[in-house]
Amino acid sequence: MSAAPTTAFSAFTLEPFPRIAPGDDLVEAITGVLDAQGVALADGDVVVVASKVVSMAERRHVDLATVTPGEQALELSARTGKPAEIVQLILDESTDHYLATERGPIIARHKLGHQLTSAGIDREGTTGAWLLPVDPDASARALRDALATATGARVAVVIADSDGRPDRRGATVISIGAAGIAPLRVTEHTEPGGRTKRQEETFTDLLAGAAGILLGQRGRGAPVAVLRGVVYARDDSGVSSMLHH
Repeated sequence: MSAAPTTAFSAFTLEPFPRIAPGDDLVEAITGVLDAQGVALADGDVVVVASKVVSMAERRHVDLATVTPGEQALELSARTGKPAEIVQLILDESTDHYLATERGPIIARHKLGHQLTSAGIDREGTTGAWLLPVDPDASARALRDALATATGARVAVVIADSDGRPDRRGATVISIGAAGIAPLRVTEHTEPGGRTKRQEETFTDLLAGAAGILLGQRGRGAPVAVLRGVVYARDDSGVSSMLHH
């Protein structure tokens, strides 16, 4: 069945957003900002959350002083200029990797199945790094359920991650976790002669990209955006269901 079209939607960020410390209640932070803004979540809203604040809340920090680079990490560090400890984490978090150019970036197949620059690892200064959530789809479901309990609104949650493309400069935003929304949107079109053409779109990636216009990159300080008016199918299969394994 062809998906219903979205003809218009609106979007807004939650800001100023408090700084999240390891172990903080992310839903409490979200509802606190909503209250301060005088805004309520509505049924059908899509709440897009940057993966880094999810990682912070889930204590996914690594002290680089605890990382011992191996021979492969030292070799890749010399070639790319990346700290050897970061390269070791990339190797530890991935199943395969290659260099987009002779000096990088390192494109890695994360253990979760995503192909990401640097395996999605986010450096914190010179002493630490943040890993992706252990199970982003499960994180999205937990956030969705907690938001429903706190607000009474039936929403979807998309966890978004900033990522580069191996074929071009610059970063974009993709989805790595989702709950309450089908990750693929299927459209069908009947061509002259009666042939039906079926197309699958990575719908949660489209939404993450749309939210990324507001979320921004480093230093923006707005890790949560709400998209309102998007038409979607409710589904809990998660982003993992559309990955090639």
